[in-house]
This record gives sequence, structure tokens and C-alpha cells, in this order.
Amino acid sequence: MAAKIEDYAVIGNGETAALVCRDGSVDWLCMPRFDSAACFAALLGDENNGRWRIAPSGAHRSRRAYRGKTLILETLYETDCGSAKLIDFMAREEGRSYLCRRVEGISGKIEMNAALCVRFDYGASIPWVTRLGDGRLKFVVGPDQLVLQASVRPPDGAIRDQLNFTVKQGEIVDFALGWTLSYRDEPPPVDLQAALTETEDFWTGWAARFPGAGKYSDAVQRSLITLKSLAHFETGGIVAAVTTSLPEQLGGERNWDYRFCWLRDATLTLYALLESNYVEEAKRWRHWLSRAIAGSAEQLQIMYRLDGARRLDEYELDWLPGYEDSKPVRIGNAASGQVQLDIYGEVLDALYFARKQDLPQEEGVWNLVLELLERLAKIWDQPDDGIWEMRGGRRHFTHSKVMAWVAFDRAVRLVEEFGHEGPVGEWRRIRKAIHQEVCAKGFDASRNCFVQYYGAKEVDASLLLIALTGFLPADDPRVAGTVKAIEEDLLSDGFVLRYRTEAGTDGLSGNEGAFLACSFWLVDNYVLLGRFEEAEALFEKLLSLRNDLGLLAEEYDAKARRQVGNFPQAFSHIGLINSAYNLTRAHGPAAKRADGEGAAAPVKSSEAV
Repeated sequence: MAAKIEDYAVIGNGETAALVCRDGSVDWLCMPRFDSAACFAALLGDENNGRWRIAPSGAHRSRRAYRGKTLILETLYETDCGSAKLIDFMAREEGRSYLCRRVEGISGKIEMNAALCVRFDYGASIPWVTRLGDGRLKFVVGPDQLVLQASVRPPDGAIRDQLNFTVKQGEIVDFALGWTLSYRDEPPPVDLQAALTETEDFWTGWAARFPGAGKYSDAVQRSLITLKSLAHFETGGIVAAVTTSLPEQLGGERNWDYRFCWLRDATLTLYALLESNYVEEAKRWRHWLSRAIAGSAEQLQIMYRLDGARRLDEYELDWLPGYEDSKPVRIGNAASGQVQLDIYGEVLDALYFARKQDLPQEEGVWNLVLELLERLAKIWDQPDDGIWEMRGGRRHFTHSKVMAWVAFDRAVRLVEEFGHEGPVGEWRRIRKAIHQEVCAKGFDASRNCFVQYYGAKEVDASLLLIALTGFLPADDPRVAGTVKAIEEDLLSDGFVLRYRTEAGTDGLSGNEGAFLACSFWLVDNYVLLGRFEEAEALFEKLLSLRNDLGLLAEEYDAKARRQVGNFPQAFSHIGLINSAYNLTRAHGPAAKRADGEGAAAPVKSSEAV
């Protein structure tokens, strides 16, 4: 059985990433890309579904940390006879990826064991194993091949699974597992020392661009490094997480594939990157966004693959039992075909913010914007599936309408501030109509709060974005009333649930943990409301949920006191970054987005245009 989610570390090379457990086991790795099939899938099954463990043969103690400001993981093993350090990182060459592992003897002598089980196609396919002339081992199934090099030669009778070796003080034992297509030449042996030096230099140089975030600098920098580990070096796309099907409820069915890029993440990702001085990464992400949305406006999707591909057909892997028996294990994501009106607002908000930050606009994007708004003008008043990708039927979700307002608002501002041409009079009319409808139908006067959908009594954490997007100013009593209702209805051990699952709105059984991004949104609302002590207290509490390496999953199970959901989660770390800046800067991302510097000026009343 896999370890707790928080027991894992992430390492990566800008093309894919691996999860390494405290016990030295790589339990999740997809090759060659984040969204490729896994060759190590023990995370969702057991060791027979693929893993690679390197650890002392007997009883031992261990501790771990990233090397400086890098993604190089170091695990120190100690026994009664000696100690050794396991160094894990990933490297990349053209058309090839390498998982590199080095064992360094620190003191005395330590008996080590390396257990390698390669299983392609998410743990289903057993490879054909051969030994090459230079002693390396080759694992092949279909189009995939992995080649293992080791500075100690596995015995002929144990080439598939177990290797025992001894490392003494000052000795080094190196391993590297290289992937390439099976119909190409085997990947050449990697110079592990050179690869390690290059990897360390890259991360150290990249981290040095970070300007700091006051007392939260260490936490923010680690989150930025994590965010970088989820970004594809070539396409600029940023996956929501490394994993699929890590459950939102242990033993439940809320298990989804997050190895794709969501348009919803666009604006907040840009804020996090640009506030942190990572302009080139922001440009690449914005460029990915422009390419992904290209095409017919009627075919706009909420998410895409790393390369912008649109097919994310969902299916289940029945041979995997799931993380702690959380079934089903899903590959692909059927939510890609849903109608979610908020996406239009996220796209327009991102494009507007990019222009405000002087990022150059790609040729032809404005024509695409015109088509998107023409489409939205026809459908904004229709029900949709909502921000949380509900599978319980479409409704008039309040947040969806708010973001439709954002789309037309930012379009008006792009015309007014940057000289674009468009039917701005019509856009102003629609903007006003949406605002009036939301305030009339999405607001419960008896509780002085907005509600999840028209006619509902329940609230929804997405309503925290009303002030953050400038739909209403933070000092509007309806904003404070909505925050109060969310505090009363959606807090679990002080953290924010997305919504109450008991209402049955999402069409799924069971419950889920507190959604960490929503908790960071509450921090941001506290800042805008001037409730700074509460903002800081909640932020510090959120920081305490990180694992020993500073990593966060999607959610937190307050009852089990464990991280749940896919891991590490980009949206959680983006929330951490932006909230830290909101707390440490006089005019942080929340204020910029809400007051007109990085977004629209907030609307003062339902009559405003």
C-alpha cells in the first residue's frame, strides 16, 4: 500500500515528474510526459504495479530535504553501522528523459538494497528485459523502452528485481534510468555527475531571480519551484498536478485525472509568476493559453493537454485498486466537455492583465476574443456545469454569471485602454444586464449573502471571488455578508470547503476535504476587508499543512488530518504565492485585480456600467 500523500516528494525535468517516498521508493512516474502512461504506478496499487526503491537492507532512520533552492532531493539514511545519502533528480536530453539516483557513503559501511519493478501502461504491462553489451539492462514494451545503467553490476539471476550492494564512507554508487522510444537507439549512458551539476546550476540560477516575499520568502520560493516543476519546458503549459486519481475522500469515488492544463488557472498563475519576477514563464504560459483557445469559439474547452490537444476521453483502469482502495482510477477527464461559463471570464481577465503588464499580444488574438464574446453573448444566460465541474446537472451558478460579467468588463477595458475595436456599447449593455441579474437572482436578502446558484440557500466558496474580481468592492455589505455566510457554513477545522456535498448538487456520493485554494481566497478576502490579523492567522495555519518539503495537495482532510487529492497541486501553491504577496505588500495581487491596476475597478452598485 502506498504511503500518505504528504510522505512524497516531487522531482522533475520540465517534461515529466516523479514522486519519491520517504522510504526511497519512486512510486509514480510517467514517461516521457506528465500525461503519458505511468511506468511506476505503485502509488495507485502496490509494488507489483511498478516502483523503484533504494534503501538500507535492514533497520534504519531517515530524514530528507531538497538541496538548497533546487528540485534535487537528498535522503539521509542512518544505521548502527554507518550512513549514506540518496540523491534523486531528473535530467533531460533531446528525445530522452533520465531518472538519476546516486548513493553516497557518508560514514562507516551500510548495506543497501535496490528493488526495481518496471511496469508500463499504468502497471499493466510486463516488459521484456535484456542485457546490453555494455552491461546495462533494457526494458521494452511496445513503443517504450527504459535502459538502466548502474555503477554496480546486477547479478544475472537478479536483473529484474533485486540488487544488494554495500557502500562505504567516500564511495559513490550511481544509477540512471533512461527513456526513449523503443524503435530508436538506446539512450546513451548519462554522465551522472555532469547531469547533477547542470541540474543544480539550473535551479540555483532560476531561484535567484526571486525578489523575496518578506517573512514568507522561503514558503513562496518553494511553491514557485514546485510550480516550475509542473510546467512543460517546450509548450509552456502548466499541469494542475503530477498525478491522477488521488482521492478527495479516502476510499471514495472523487478521483480525477489532473495531468492537464486548465484555462481557469490562467489569471492567478500570471499574477503569481509576474509578482515573482518570472516574466518569461508568464509569457510562455500566456502563449500556451492563446494557442489552446485558438479555433471555433463554440468548441472552447475548460482544459487541454500540454500541447493543446483537445481529446481527454475519460476511462477507468480496473486492474488498479486505487490509492487506499479509492476507486475508480480514472485516466482522462470527461469534464473537458462540460459547459463552464466562468472560463470566458478567466481567459479575458488573463489577456487583460497580460496587456496591463506589457506582455506582447500574439497576432490574431483579438479576433479570437471577438468570437468568444459573440459566443458568450448568446449563452451567458443559460445554465452551466459550474466552476467545480459538477456532474449533477446544470444550474444557473452565481459564480459562472459573475465571471461572464468579468469577460465583458475586461473586453470593454481592452477597448477603452488599448484602442481595440469592438461593439463596446453592446458589451456595456450585457455587462450591466448580467450584474443586475446576479444581484437580483443570486443574492439571498434574508441572509445578506450570495448563494451557490439562483434560488439556492447554500453558499459556495467560489463566491469569495466576487470581491477579488472587482464585481463588487470589498466594502460592499453584500461582500461581508457572503464572507460571514461562508465562515458559518463551509469551515472545517478552520479551512474552507468548496460547498456542502450533502446537498447533492454535484451528483456524487461521499464527501471531500477542505479545498486549499479556497482557503487562500478567504485569506485574500480578509486582507481586502482589513481583517489583517485573521488573514495572517489563517495563512499561517495553511502553511502548517505543508509537508516537510513545503508541498501541498489539492485538499486537506481535517478528520484524518491528512492531505488528500492530487499532488502536488498547482492551484494550492498559486494560492499560497498570491496570498503571501497580499499579506506582505501594500498593494498585492488581490488589490490589483480588484481595484483596476491589474484588473477592472470594482462596480459600486448594481446599476453601474
